[in-house]
Amino acid sequence: MAQVEKSPETTIVWRDPKGNIVACVEKNKVLRENLDEIRQVCQDALEDAVLMDCDEHQFRQVLTDLVQSLNNPYPAKN
Repeated sequence: MAQVEKSPETTIVWRDPKGNIVACVEKNKVLRENLDEIRQVCQDALEDAVLMDCDEHQFRQVLTDLVQSLNNPYPAKN
């Protein structure tokens, strides 16, 4: 029988800014679902770029830059 490989999203232990584990099942579910959606959109976009003869490494760099440019609109909690 083939072994089912877990995606990184299922093995992430989420932590709050103080380092405590985020144990809420619903929060973990939302985070996992969000990452699954992001992964699929990015995979589709990568495939489109490659099919249109774009450089894969450049596309990956653009995605990395996009993530780095994301803005946190919420002030830090004390």
